[in-house]
Amino acid sequence: MMSGAYSKFLLGCAATLLTAAPAFAQAPSFEGKTVRIVVGFAPGGGYDSYARLLSRSMGAHLPGKPNIVVENMPGAGSLTAVRWLDGPAPKDGTAIVAFNPGLITQSVLEPEKIGNVNFLNFAWIGNMARDQRVCYLWAEKGVKTFEEFRAKKGWNFGTTGVGVSNWVNFKTLQGLFDVDMKIITGFRGSGEQRIAIERGEVDGDCGSWSSISQDWIDNKKIITILKLSKELPPGAPNEVPYANDIAKNDADRAVLNVINGAGEIGRPIIASKQVPAEIQAVLRKAFNAALAEKGAQDEAAKMRLPLQPMSAEEVMAELKQIYDAPAEAVKRARAIVSEK
Repeated sequence: MMSGAYSKFLLGCAATLLTAAPAFAQAPSFEGKTVRIVVGFAPGGGYDSYARLLSRSMGAHLPGKPNIVVENMPGAGSLTAVRWLDGPAPKDGTAIVAFNPGLITQSVLEPEKIGNVNFLNFAWIGNMARDQRVCYLWAEKGVKTFEEFRAKKGWNFGTTGVGVSNWVNFKTLQGLFDVDMKIITGFRGSGEQRIAIERGEVDGDCGSWSSISQDWIDNKKIITILKLSKELPPGAPNEVPYANDIAKNDADRAVLNVINGAGEIGRPIIASKQVPAEIQAVLRKAFNAALAEKGAQDEAAKMRLPLQPMSAEEVMAELKQIYDAPAEAVKRARAIVSEK
């Protein structure tokens, strides 16, 4: 039997632990802090627009209601911003990054080109929208169909850098559909690319339907020639051919699935895995709640930014499928999107 004094001691310890428990369980607070959403491109493009949309709603769902700002860190097709996360970026949850998912494809096909970055090794916050992609030409080029496009020689297309989504799309057009084109790299963002298209310096682009200028669509300044996603948003030209449907055979379709697999993760948001797990969980919860807000959804509709949020868990499931792709399809895809 325990003595009365010992029993009182144990009861006192238990009471102390119960009293102290809430302090240990207290959720991390961002009060007085500024959370930075760093976009891997210059201002004015689709990634920047999505990040700014998120910045206006996410802060209210973080404990302490911090200020959220968007910063731009263009470079290497957004790889500079991704690498910054595990470099000098703060690891307290106040730094998250929006990047181009074409880097995910490149991490599978040419990992050595991007320093063997593996996107399973980041803290995923979520994905704002699927990347519903098309290829299009400036209407003044006079080409109306994909077959006419494929038959003509000497096209010029521009991109921010090797490995980003439209660069991968261009290499796919060259490798699987025998399109004769020159790929011009070095643009700082999609805003610069749009100016180059209007000036006639490049002939068109492949990109998200939601990122195409509404003026271009309304005034028929572009001709959409190919879908890289099976389904496009309502009002988009769903009648144009889908790449998988016009591929030569099943082997080519398997390659397309490898190359375009990251399209489901169209507007990704990540943090460093060095951020403590409890803070990662808070960021994910705030991200999900922000995009569920009616205000955010209404604003997205006005901005022509489709919202199709995916949780971090859903993104990780997609990523695992991409990284587990069949070896033969990966080998062929690697040859197609190589820099040569």
